[in-house]
Order: sequence, then structure tokens, then C-alpha cells
Amino acid sequence: MKRILIASLLFCCVSSFAQKKNKIDPALQLVNSNKEATLTALNNAYEADKKTALQIWDYAEVGYKETKSAALHVQNLRAAGFTVETGVAEIPTPFVASYGSGTPVIGILAEYDALPGLAQTASPEKTTIEGKNAGHGCGHHLFGTASVSAGIAIKNLIAAGKLKGTIKVYGCPAEEGGSGKVFLVRAGLFNGVDAVIHWHPDFYNGVTTMSALANRSAKFKFYGIASHASMLPEQGRSALDAVEAMDNMVNMMREHIPQETRIHYIITNGGKAPNVVPDFAEVYYYVRHPKRKDVVEIFDRVVKAAEGAAMGTGTTMKYDIIGGTHDLMINKTLAEVMQANLEKVGGVKYSEADLSFAKKIQTSFIGTKIDVASAATVKPLTYINEGNNGSTDVGDVSYALPTVGMRAATWVPGTPAHSWQAVAAGGTEIGTKGMLVASKAMALTAIDLMSNPALLAKAMEEFNQSRGDYKYKALLGDIKPALNYRD
Repeated sequence: MKRILIASLLFCCVSSFAQKKNKIDPALQLVNSNKEATLTALNNAYEADKKTALQIWDYAEVGYKETKSAALHVQNLRAAGFTVETGVAEIPTPFVASYGSGTPVIGILAEYDALPGLAQTASPEKTTIEGKNAGHGCGHHLFGTASVSAGIAIKNLIAAGKLKGTIKVYGCPAEEGGSGKVFLVRAGLFNGVDAVIHWHPDFYNGVTTMSALANRSAKFKFYGIASHASMLPEQGRSALDAVEAMDNMVNMMREHIPQETRIHYIITNGGKAPNVVPDFAEVYYYVRHPKRKDVVEIFDRVVKAAEGAAMGTGTTMKYDIIGGTHDLMINKTLAEVMQANLEKVGGVKYSEADLSFAKKIQTSFIGTKIDVASAATVKPLTYINEGNNGSTDVGDVSYALPTVGMRAATWVPGTPAHSWQAVAAGGTEIGTKGMLVASKAMALTAIDLMSNPALLAKAMEEFNQSRGDYKYKALLGDIKPALNYRD
């Protein structure tokens, strides 16, 4: 009898433990349910999103000129029930779309500007489009569309009472050299937001774990005296001589600056005719470095070179700051969340037509070819402290609040950004399939952040530790947006 009693008690204990173990936490169950519903919704939205992305690919509007592209996103957001404020930060083409109320407040960044000089068909061979002078060589037509679609998916959950809080989609113009987001940060448009999510087209799938380079850019304008270059050269003072003298001094300076520095320039105006001493010339400079402080110091030395060039050539000089962005501050807490969601979504699966396109376009690449199958994989989460990288105005956002981003394989593996090959892939299903990966991973990440206050608190704690006592100050100062910076 004693043995039967003990056995009965043991059975009850084991049974009770098993029931507790198998019982699903209601909060987790809701999160999982929301994620599955969102994946289905984004799959259903794919054809409409593809149409939007390819329409913006066709518009190919450069920075601060993206009127039709921004208007299409605004139209879709308003149709979905968002309240949209346009023309923010004294710029015609950005917008802030909001839905919901209260906290948490999650932002999603959207871009839509193209690059000049990259008008290319959706072909694996280099074929320009007559009558067009720009193309989406960085995939921002996909960027903005995926972000808007993810925002709408979150809005639908809030509207159904399955999520609480506010979702905001930020339409961000002129990332390509125009520092559009810096003006949005400077205008305080991210105040009160708990975290921001973003992504970028690429040839692989992975969470962003490497910082960007801080950057400052300016146009240096030199003013001289015109004269006949042969009959009376002594009465002229060449502004082009000043530009060339400045360029020579900066090029010699490269030996005496930190090796991580990047300095680029183009002469945007060198005169109109060889037999006229140019009375005006202009050169456009970028200065980059992994640390914002070093960018400021090196840029000041470039300014000194310009002043010396003007003095030595008898000309005068002034410069206009065009852009300036911070380095990108990585938030590991948020990166781990996005990594889990990206792995859940998976990579880009190519059809036979995609494979044929990919293999053909890879013949135009220089160097070792990357396996096309890598587009279907997700890179492991690995933090990279050093490495060559570009610059992004997302860096300024990352110094305003916790920020997390990812890359999705919208281009054929090995494709260089800002290339005709990137434009071509972006006009095909290779690009739009990668866009779908991004919209899903961002939406799932937003669900986690809006469902877990402790997670947001941890991300904010890390953000405060990383930023320290630094007080944000835009590297472009108090200038107004250079809406004609491409002219």
C-alpha cells in the first residue's frame, strides 16, 4: 500500500511538471501569432509592393528631387490609415507617417533617392536608357517600399488590438550625399521614439554590425580675374590654378593623416574655354574617417589647403558645407533581436530565370566570383570593429536613439553598390525578393520591440553607455538643406 501511494504521488508530480512545461506563455503565444499573421500579410502584399518598387525604380529621382517617389509612398501610407506629415525639416520630400498612440514608439526608416549617371535597363548586359540620367544603383526604391510595407503590417496589428503603441515611418530623402536624415534629427523629429529600424540593399543577408565612416563634405569656390589667356595672361588670376593647387596640397597631405581616412574630390567647374583665364572654379570634397572627431580635424586641414591655394594664386575662396554625417553606433541588444528574426525569415531563393540572370551578369564582375547560392543564406552575427565602409546619415539617427539595421540580398552576389549591375538587378525579381526578406525581418523585429518593454530598456541602457557624455552636434552645422546640391 505504501509503495502504491509513493508511486501515485510521483505520477502526480511528473504530470503536473509536464503540464507546466507544455503550457505556453500567453504573451509569447501572442507574439508568435502576430509574427505568423505578419509573414502571411507581407506575402500577400508582395505583388503590390513589387509594383510600387518598380515604379520608383522607373522614376529614378535624385536626392531632394524625389517628388513622385515620396508622393507614392505617402499615398500608400494614407490609404492604409496613417496620418502623414509632409515637407518636414524645411525640405519638400521627407515625411513622417504615424499610426497608434502611446508607448512604445518604434520608427522605421525609408529611403527613395537614386544616383545620377546610372540609367540602366533590367538587363544582365550594360544597356543604358535613353533620355534618363539617373538610376537606383543603391536600391533605395526597394529600401523605401520594404519599410513602408513593414510599417503597414505593424499598423494592422495595432488596429486589430494585437499590439499597443505607435509606429512611425520616416520618409528620408537625399541619403546619397545630401545628409537628409541629419536635418530630420536636427529638427527633433525622432524625439520620443524608443528605437529605430532600418535596412539596406546588398548582395548578402545579414544584420549590420560594422560602423560607418563619419563624413563631411563641401564645395570650395575660387574667384579669380578673367583675361585673354594668350594676349594678356598677366592680367588674369586663374581660379582653376587655385583648385589645382589645393588638390595638389591635399594629395600631399594624404601621407600625413591617419591611414583609415578617405578623401575624395571632383572638379565641378574648371572654366569654360582654354583661351579664357577662368575667373571661377569649384571643387567638391568628401572627408571620411571612422571617428567624427578626426573628420572635423582633417577637414579643417583641407580648408587650410584651400586658403593657401587662394593666397598663392591671387584669388579668393569661400566654401559651402554640403553634408556631414556621424559614424554608425551599433546596438548589440537590438542586433541580436533582428538576427533571430532574419534567420527565421531566411534568405532569397532564386528561380531558374534568376539563376540565369545572375550567372550572366556575374561575367561582368572583376575578381573572384561569389557563389550565387549565398543569396539564400544568412550571415552569422559577427561584430566587426574595423574595416572599410561607406558613410550614411543613419549614423546621426544612431546617436539620437537606439538603432538597428540589416542588409538583404537584392543584388547578385558580388555586385558592387553604385553600379549599373545593381540598377539592373534592382529592376528584377532578384531585387524584389530581397525586398520581401527585409520587410519581413523588420516587421518581426518591430513586433518583438513593441511586445517587450524590458528589451527596449536594455537597448536604451546600452545606447546611453555607448554614447557616454557626448552631446550630439550635427557635423554640417546649422546650414539649411542644400536642395540644389546636385546642380
